[in-house]
Amino acid sequence: MGLSWGSCVALELYKGHPEAPASLVLAAAYAGWAGSLTPEEVERRIAQITAELDQPAEAFFQDWLPTLFTERADPSLLRECLAIASDFHPAGMRAMLNAMGRADYRDVLVAIGVPTLLLYGAEDVRSPLDVAREMHSRIPGSELVVIPDVGHLAPCEAPEAFNTEVRRFLQSLPA
Repeated sequence: MGLSWGSCVALELYKGHPEAPASLVLAAAYAGWAGSLTPEEVERRIAQITAELDQPAEAFFQDWLPTLFTERADPSLLRECLAIASDFHPAGMRAMLNAMGRADYRDVLVAIGVPTLLLYGAEDVRSPLDVAREMHSRIPGSELVVIPDVGHLAPCEAPEAFNTEVRRFLQSLPA
């Protein structure tokens, strides 16, 4: 299972070791930024994050929160997310950008041969539904589930709905 950037980690694992996972759950997923976004958007995101890395986390995470959650998100959830983000490590983000900022996993998607669940928030502005539909069209036999009224961090904003879909999918797999 991978969420957002974590989906790229899951795809990299599958690429190198397709025999390892029996199934995949990709939430708010990308086929890498270069595999899912326009070149202009990839460069914009990389430039934005690179410029923000030397700022205190609180300074730029305030701007990111609206792209992670809907305006209906519980304020306590936003405060918790901000508190977690305060332990942000710029070196880790630099490594992520270098490893996956320009990654393109479209060739991996078409080769996936395990049951795959794609989970997206209906109001996700970071991994929008056109990305979800493209992922779904490329992964043979994949299942796309859109959780209504939530954004990019659906497992935080709607944990019951998210967990219900994951459990349903996993229980549907052959033993």
